[in-house]
Amino acid sequence: MYVESADAPKRKPVTVPKLRAMKGRGEKIVVLTCYDASFAAHVEAAGVDVALVGDSLGMVVQGNSSTLPVTLDQMVYHASLVARGLSATLQIVDLPFMQFRDAATALAAAARLMAEGRAAMVKLEGGAEWTCEVIAALVAHDVPVCAHLGLTPQSVHKMGGYRMQGKSDAAASRLLDQARAVERAGAELLVLESVPAALAGEITRELSIPTIGIGAGPQCDGQVLVCYDMLGITPGRRPKFSKDFLAGRGSIREAFAAYAEDVRAGRFPGPEQIGG
Repeated sequence: MYVESADAPKRKPVTVPKLRAMKGRGEKIVVLTCYDASFAAHVEAAGVDVALVGDSLGMVVQGNSSTLPVTLDQMVYHASLVARGLSATLQIVDLPFMQFRDAATALAAAARLMAEGRAAMVKLEGGAEWTCEVIAALVAHDVPVCAHLGLTPQSVHKMGGYRMQGKSDAAASRLLDQARAVERAGAELLVLESVPAALAGEITRELSIPTIGIGAGPQCDGQVLVCYDMLGITPGRRPKFSKDFLAGRGSIREAFAAYAEDVRAGRFPGPEQIGG
């Protein structure tokens, strides 16, 4: 595991209130997925703001065709590993499929992710009325929540595949309404996945909470990528919205640092990653 040099400057911990303050100052938020302690140490050393322990591990680590088979026990396990490699970087952890189907289930799952996995925030998908009720219940018990709209991988079968969302006027209006609803329910952060860049920009300007884009263009308050995708090690074709940051660089840490620098400078995503 990476051990920080005694001469290295100490970063102040990234907190949930700091993310909102960064939006207010126009500072881009850098997020990467992470699944173990070794990668977490490189995320920390590269100065990444947020490590997301995503249920994407079901696909890129476990080799499943979707995120649906991932269990709560597995999320707790991976979160606990990542936490050991972090110091200043804030950790967000996904609530897996059917672990937020109602408020009681979500509260029990969040308690484990925060107590055993040391999560600072939990993430859940969707913006329906019942989802907002779950968000409100979590927030009422002092659990910070990150919402997730657009392409929601746990709904892959209902959506008919991994497709861009919000392309029609009606769909865009529905996503904007859902974004307002999750903010009203108390969400502190919002991931927008695979939505048109113009719509993501509109949502970002509308909300007071930060937005984090993945395949949603450059106008979001921050960006997130799956670490295996941006290192070019995920089998198969890399998503269009991603980029191989390891190419031409000598180490994973350099790749992570280059990604963080490009997000903060507004160079990523570039025209070749923007769709919609």
